[in-house]
Amino acid sequence: MPDQKSLVINTGPIIALIAATGDLNLLDKLYDRIFVPLAVKNELYYKGDEFFGVKEFKKATFLVHQDKELKLSPILKHSLDKGEASVIQFALNNNIPLVCIDEAMGRRIARLNDLKVTGSLGILLKAKNKGLDINLRTAISNMQKRGIFLSDELIEKAIKMANE
Repeated sequence: MPDQKSLVINTGPIIALIAATGDLNLLDKLYDRIFVPLAVKNELYYKGDEFFGVKEFKKATFLVHQDKELKLSPILKHSLDKGEASVIQFALNNNIPLVCIDEAMGRRIARLNDLKVTGSLGILLKAKNKGLDINLRTAISNMQKRGIFLSDELIEKAIKMANE
């Protein structure tokens, strides 16, 4: 039976959530287990400890870090960057139906593999719907200040869904 309370997360949403809220604690409140493939961890650590989000990522001790490289299917390996491909491959290998990816191509390929997809805004909306103290407008503004691109259409849709 698929694991319904776990999430496999990519680099982009990790950085976006840290930009939005200052940490990753929302994830711990929403999911039983949050898996981080080795390729995602390596992407975060690539520029060293001073890179935005690394300190907050390290403080999130509830994250389940993978320490082995995954053997990626050829289609994933040649269609996506290593982080996104690893998120999808790990989810498929471990029967975890939900992945957190922000990039359009990664989301499409995850869906083609029968995975459910959420993104950084989806996590924020889920937190708000669960009654956690989230102001979506402020979170989006914080993300944009850190250079995270969100289309006007997506922002409008998310704010409407949040009833803000």
